This record gives sequence, C-alpha cells and structure tokens, in this order.
Amino acid sequence: MPARAGRVSRLSQITVPSMAQAVASTAAKASFLQDMSSPMIAPPPSAGVSKKDPKLANNWKTKSAEELTDAEVLSMPDSEYMNEKQQAFFRLKLVTLKQDMLNNAGETTEHLREDTVVVPDPADRATIEEEHALELRTRDRERKLLKKIEQSIVRIDAGDYGYCDETGEPIGVGRLLARPTATLSLEAQQRRELKQKMFGD
Repeated sequence: MPARAGRVSRLSQITVPSMAQAVASTAAKASFLQDMSSPMIAPPPSAGVSKKDPKLANNWKTKSAEELTDAEVLSMPDSEYMNEKQQAFFRLKLVTLKQDMLNNAGETTEHLREDTVVVPDPADRATIEEEHALELRTRDRERKLLKKIEQSIVRIDAGDYGYCDETGEPIGVGRLLARPTATLSLEAQQRRELKQKMFGD
C-alpha cells in the first residue's frame, strides 16, 4: 500500500508541472499572438504611401488634377483637405476605375460568347466551365464595387466625399488613396468589423 501511494505522489509530481507548463505555454502564445496581431490593425491600409514628403507639399498649386501623383496629393497640407483639386483628383481616379471595370465586363461577355462551342472532352469542358465561373464571380465582385464607385462620385458632387459617415471626421488621404470608395474612417471601420465579429451581420 505505501508503495502504491508513493507511485501516486510521483505521478502527481510529473503531471502537475507539465500542466503548469502547458498553461504557461498557452498564455505565452496568446500574448505573443496578441502582440503580433495588434500592430497589424493599427497602420492604415496605405502603408506604402503613408509619409508626407515636404518637397512635394506645394506641387498641387502648379499642377492640374490629371497631372498630380498619389505622393503629391498625400503631401498636401491638412488645411487643404478635400479642396477642389483633391476632389477633382479623386473623381478622376474613380471615373478611371469605373471605366476599367466596364471594359473588363465587356471582355467577359466576349469571352463567354466565344467559348460557347461545345467541347466533346468532359475534362476540357469542366475546365472551361470552372474558368467561366471564376470570371463571373470576379465580375460580380466588380459589379458591387462599381455601385460603390458611383456612390462615391455622387458624394464628391454633394461635397460629402472624404468624411466618415459615422463620425463626420476626415477619412484621410492615405486611406482614400488605398481605398477610394471608403466611407468610414479607419477607427470607425475597425469598430464596425469588431461588432460584426461579435454579433454577426
């Protein structure tokens, strides 16, 4: 009987530390993942062009909206946020994006029309059908984006473009360059995404 009790105490000595190690390991992983994930949320999507270049700050005064680059628009002073030239620049960007999507839609229609020939080999037919399905899904996403682009152009005409729908604060040039159809500031977007994760749509 004493030998059996000795075995149990030895077993508990082995088991308890390993459980503690597992808990510590899990806690360490959780804190590491938290540290890793938090910086990824913080920076705006346009990390590539997020710094203002003082040398370009006044270029907008001598250039037309068509001649301005993303870096020059980003370097404009905060006091000039959503002035006429910035609005014209983003309007041009949105119109170009819209035209590209309409061209893509036209090409898709042509592809589908050309590929209506019946292919005897089932494998080839399956491949063609899969390509068509993928292309149609892409066009469907673009169709939804097209609607947002049109809404953004209307917002420019109304003078509401560049300001958050929820807070009324400036969305920021950097975010608009990365996502010209944005209607929420980065903070408001993060809050909305967090709510969707917690409560669903």
